[in-house]
Amino acid sequence: MSSAKRHPFLPPPPNAPSPLGQYRLLSPRASIRVSPFQLGGMSIGTAWGQGMGEMTRESSFELLDAFYELGGNFIDTAVNYQDGTSEELIGEWMELRGNRDQMVIATKYSGPWKQHDNTVSQKVHYIGNGSKARHLAINASLKRLRTDYIDIFYVHFYDWETSVEELMTNLHNLVISGKVLHLGISDTPAWFVAKANQYAIDHGKTPFCIYQGHWSLTDRSFEREIIPMARDLGLALAPWGVLEAGRLRTNAEDQAYKENIAKQRTGFTQDGKPERNEREIIVAAVLEKVAAEVSAKSIQAVAVAYHLQKTPYVFPILGSRKVENLKKNIEALTITLSKEQIEYLESALPFDPGFPNWLIGDGTGSSGMIDAFAPMTIWPKAEAIKPAQ
Repeated sequence: MSSAKRHPFLPPPPNAPSPLGQYRLLSPRASIRVSPFQLGGMSIGTAWGQGMGEMTRESSFELLDAFYELGGNFIDTAVNYQDGTSEELIGEWMELRGNRDQMVIATKYSGPWKQHDNTVSQKVHYIGNGSKARHLAINASLKRLRTDYIDIFYVHFYDWETSVEELMTNLHNLVISGKVLHLGISDTPAWFVAKANQYAIDHGKTPFCIYQGHWSLTDRSFEREIIPMARDLGLALAPWGVLEAGRLRTNAEDQAYKENIAKQRTGFTQDGKPERNEREIIVAAVLEKVAAEVSAKSIQAVAVAYHLQKTPYVFPILGSRKVENLKKNIEALTITLSKEQIEYLESALPFDPGFPNWLIGDGTGSSGMIDAFAPMTIWPKAEAIKPAQ
């Protein structure tokens, strides 16, 4: 239900079909309204079936229909996902449903998108951040998605070669041309993002408005540099790996998984195995305890709620092959975690904030240094949105 105040001259706001349809501003730098989490398009398609589990055209459309009907409008994909079939299926679905302008589509370039195309013998221009790689990728994505513009266009990762000047000038030209509305960056050091955005601002070009990267309760290194940077620069955050490819599961769920493993995806893991590691087992246990305290139906919903409530402007990317799992994830939007519960979840595994954070703090509160010489009251930082009570 919307918490908006009724306007004296306008009808009351419509009820959302689910909490997924209670939209939010993307970021202080991007006035576009999106659903609270994104549907991950990496599993949509059949080309990567061995690692991701297959999604046929029919099952992909079923999932996309459910996401849309529940109020979702934010979809994440990339030029290389499923060797291009992810974008193709999403584009075909939007064209058939006639809903392209209702959706917010994020795609990426830089990844190797001709990797398995045997008709292309020289693949050097189909990867990286350079101008030609960007030119080829954006045109391929527009064609596959059956659209003339991309809502959010990401640099998928920094290639350590392309200069800030070349990168930001060419990305800005896409915005000027109307092919792209907003810019994002993924899997890139915080210092480079800060440098790139400052260059863009200083030279009248379009800065990044969203950052995408790995963040989960099993690996919180995202919190050292990325979150403070995003808070300072006004960037939204799009974490992937929140549920560690489905490996954050209870012991009971794990047993059921093993009994049905022949029908499950293997998952892309460091060692190529779908089994839970020790860190995932520990985190699952504390999630299960908190889930019981808040009467949540799944520990996965609690994990998603943690990310949503840790810091503002967070839009997790949640991949799913089944409608039932999508609906389970929506429960996260109804869960309110206390400060103590968040701290308990974080206490499961030791976290080293690294230098200089352990010395001067992360900017969310007092470092203790000034307080040692004068009593101080710290202005509060912006807080994450909590579910309406």
